[in-house]
Amino acid sequence: MSTPNPAFVPPTAHATRPDLRGTFGMAASTHWIATATAQSVLERGGNAFDAAAAGAFVLHVVEPHLNGPGGDLTAVFATAADPTPTVLVGQGPAPAGATPEHYRAEGLELVPGSGALAAAVPGAVDAWLLLLRDHGTWELADVLAPAVGYARDGHPVAPAVVRTITTVRGLFEEHWPTSATQWLPGGTVPVPGDLVRNEALASVYDRLVAAGDGADSRSARIDAARTEWAEGFVAEAVDRFVREPHRHSSGTDHAGVIRASDLAAFRASYEPATTAEFRGCTIAKTGAWGQGPALLQTLRLLEPLDDALLDPSTELGVHTITEAQKLALADREAFYGDGAVPLDVLLSDAYTDERRALIGDRASAELRPGTVVGVAHTLPPVRTPEEAVRLGTAGAQGVGEPTVRVTPVEDRGEPVEDRGELVEDRGEPFVAPDGETRGDTVHIDVVDRWGNIVSATPSGGWLQSSPTIPELGFCLGTRLQMTWLEEGTASTLRPGERPRTTLTPTLVLRDGAPVLALGSPGGDQQDQWQLLFLLRWIVGGYSPQQAIDAPAMHTTSFPGSFWPRTWEPAGLVVEDRLGDEVIAGLEARGHVVTRAGDWALGRLTCVTRDPASGVLGAAANPRGAQGYAAGR
Repeated sequence: MSTPNPAFVPPTAHATRPDLRGTFGMAASTHWIATATAQSVLERGGNAFDAAAAGAFVLHVVEPHLNGPGGDLTAVFATAADPTPTVLVGQGPAPAGATPEHYRAEGLELVPGSGALAAAVPGAVDAWLLLLRDHGTWELADVLAPAVGYARDGHPVAPAVVRTITTVRGLFEEHWPTSATQWLPGGTVPVPGDLVRNEALASVYDRLVAAGDGADSRSARIDAARTEWAEGFVAEAVDRFVREPHRHSSGTDHAGVIRASDLAAFRASYEPATTAEFRGCTIAKTGAWGQGPALLQTLRLLEPLDDALLDPSTELGVHTITEAQKLALADREAFYGDGAVPLDVLLSDAYTDERRALIGDRASAELRPGTVVGVAHTLPPVRTPEEAVRLGTAGAQGVGEPTVRVTPVEDRGEPVEDRGELVEDRGEPFVAPDGETRGDTVHIDVVDRWGNIVSATPSGGWLQSSPTIPELGFCLGTRLQMTWLEEGTASTLRPGERPRTTLTPTLVLRDGAPVLALGSPGGDQQDQWQLLFLLRWIVGGYSPQQAIDAPAMHTTSFPGSFWPRTWEPAGLVVEDRLGDEVIAGLEARGHVVTRAGDWALGRLTCVTRDPASGVLGAAANPRGAQGYAAGR
């Protein structure tokens, strides 16, 4: 147990849920069915990797508005035999035909936020199969069985799925008939609790298993499934379907450019984690083709400051944390991408000290990336939501309409009429009627009794991404919207390169041993919310559940990764539970504050392990009443 730090506001006396503790195994995810599935695998002798894969394939079925087989994933893991943190790369690259010239010839200034032109090569399925082959113990058929069952026999549909389908019903009925067939059974929107089925998806998983019939080993059977996915019926169905023009978030119709050859050329892989030290812990993240190193930069900026400046529950703490995040996220915009990124400089003492001096008493409303000798960068256009609407880059369907609605507190969780506020709120997952989506993702963490541990953030391919491919029961993702069409930026669209993803799981080590797997949905704010957890857990002495429950906030004062790529100078979104006095103090410092409600921000889950005692733990987010942790 941690000792509360007197420099921090004490955690609330009563957590929303218990901090789970045990010695056998723990799982936590953004949906209770996936958590239960993962735990059931542990109970039947599977290890953490078997369990995570089984739970993740279930997430494709039960949270289809947040992820799917056509999407992507990143994970950070360590094995019982080797505690070195390793990144599982399930982020596919841009297709060979995805050139800026092609998109401009289509009359586009931005990669659309929905439609097949936004699709990178799907990476999630192959990544799970790779991890299962190399570090799991179960047969693929057994791992896929729960997902197949929930897809074929049905599962009770969650209210959030229904809200998403309701929002895009008009798009489906008017422009995406194959999606209407799958998600509007009988021509109507499902009611929460209705059994929703996806026979086509169940058949896809069955065919992947069947591809391994006759193979002489478990690994050969899994490899056969990987080949079938990349070079067989899935790739062929994708190729055929995207050639037909369909509506995109731009309000115009386009064909996709992804081809079967793009799927055949991709295989998931492993990379060493990028790490930084913070207060006696090693924080492990992806490389700078993801946003993970921005969290490391922020921690480096904050590390030498007084503890009282690191408390996310006080005016001074929120201000300091927010200003540090702005500096790191400005560097993300300037430097991060799939090319050469000078992380050695960005994480160095000299650079960090220089940047830390920019944190002042007032909220900055500027985008202030640093300078690295010998590294030239071009910043992409930086537009506010209002400017995006005036220029028409928010899309023909959105011109004159708000790009994002902030829902009043009393209406949260229910469909409401558009009130016309033009406010960027990256706290809640947002879906527009044209399929534009921001901040939508799932997450799963698992640790087993042997010491295997994994944190994974699958995303993309949500049901509103692009039209459902009828033979497959799923659609393609939209990760290319995180690239720019302008030349010379670190994240310009380049065929064969990975788009800079927002997916950013975390592994924490002490003395070289993994002690925590952590993550959250939430697009650009994933690492912002994880930062609050790490500060409260490492410095503040909070328990994991206390850290998850505590009031959250995030800045919007940087260019968003999601179409139409806007920002809010000095923008700060907060939970009302911070308190009127703290919020007023932040406004007095120049922060442009949006109140999000008492329980609106953060989707964190985590699992923990004490290497000395072997005691395991887990905690999950109460917001939205969907995330769940289980274990014993």
